[in-house]
Amino acid sequence: MVFSWRKKKPRSFNGDKKKELEIPRHFLCPITLDLLKDPVTLSSGITYDRESIEKWLDDGNFTCPVSNQVLRSFDQIPNHSLRKMIQDWCVENRSYGVERIPTPRIPVRSAEVSEVLFSIMDSTRQLDRCACLDSLHKLKKWGLESERNKRCIVANAAASGAIAAAFDAFAGESIDKNINVLEEILFVINWMFPLTEQAQRYIGSQASLYCIALFLKSKDLSLKQNAITVLAELLSCNQKYAQELTTIDGINKTLFHFINNPICPSITKPSLTLIYHMVSLSNENTTTEFINMGLTPLLLEIMIDSQKAICEKALAIIDQLCETEQGRGFAYDDALAMPVLVKKILRVSELATEYSVSAIWKLSKGDEKALMEALQFGAFQKLLLLIQVGCNDKTKEKATELLKLLNPYRPGLECIDSLDFKNIKRSF
Repeated sequence: MVFSWRKKKPRSFNGDKKKELEIPRHFLCPITLDLLKDPVTLSSGITYDRESIEKWLDDGNFTCPVSNQVLRSFDQIPNHSLRKMIQDWCVENRSYGVERIPTPRIPVRSAEVSEVLFSIMDSTRQLDRCACLDSLHKLKKWGLESERNKRCIVANAAASGAIAAAFDAFAGESIDKNINVLEEILFVINWMFPLTEQAQRYIGSQASLYCIALFLKSKDLSLKQNAITVLAELLSCNQKYAQELTTIDGINKTLFHFINNPICPSITKPSLTLIYHMVSLSNENTTTEFINMGLTPLLLEIMIDSQKAICEKALAIIDQLCETEQGRGFAYDDALAMPVLVKKILRVSELATEYSVSAIWKLSKGDEKALMEALQFGAFQKLLLLIQVGCNDKTKEKATELLKLLNPYRPGLECIDSLDFKNIKRSF
């Protein structure tokens, strides 16, 4: 597969000088036309910036972008002489605002990653936290140096399993003694989504879940983010771990606090994901606790003005809460419920529309007051339009049933069974 690339105007430096400084052509990457920072030469003899050519090759291309020659090898040979020339040129033209490019670090090799992972596995067996921490620092340092290094670490088949096993072992021994190791593991394992089944088993153990739940109460924002993200990933991979999570004392209050007192979207979104998986269980105690905390009115208020991802997740939870009689009761009593649900139809996304229609359908079945309220806020017109523009079969079925329920409350209209949706005049 070959992708085209377009030329752009070469970059130049102006700084405080009136005369513009032109970069020598052979100092520019042929792909980006920016100054080469880490020049590497391909088998075609053409030199590119390492990051640019790696992206080109990762996109599935197998030719040289300039010559269109099929590459005999994907090896990238560092062009040290050209890099030194560029660095000297940068120093000579500092007065133009040119900064010297740093000497690039040598990319990590697969064999080096395997060696460090073996060290982590060995130190895990011996519960040697110092040795494990040293190895984790190496992985973290490599991964932060470049995306290429990070991909090399993640590509190792043993990576996520070995690191997750270390987390389970050290969390099981003592969280207080091994807190530094556990924090580093959480940081690194965030690179390795989706988690393998082996990694899921280790992260989903009782010791691991308890430790991660404890980290959610940390004052360190970065640690909170890493912990909540790993939990959300785990439950998204396999919902069975939601049941284990519900057994941890205080977890429901912690998640509710994150929604009620938002810190940042990177914590709010995974918190909503976790709550959705937990209320989806056949566990009335969990659902009841969230409802009694005031989750329903809180989510409805959030949805009034929230970004797409948060709105979708909040609607998913509302729809799930409406599965229970208690959940529907709290929604009935909230003045925002029906207007917000109707408003979100065809306003946010296809997924949000699906959840909105489903929640309205659950609230309106056999309840005249709910039907009248839905009608008052324009549900009939929106549902007609939804069927006209198209939606999935499940949503269409519920929308059609809702129209049938709403139709008797619209005087002057014929029975819904005989309505031709395509020919109905829209009055909004």
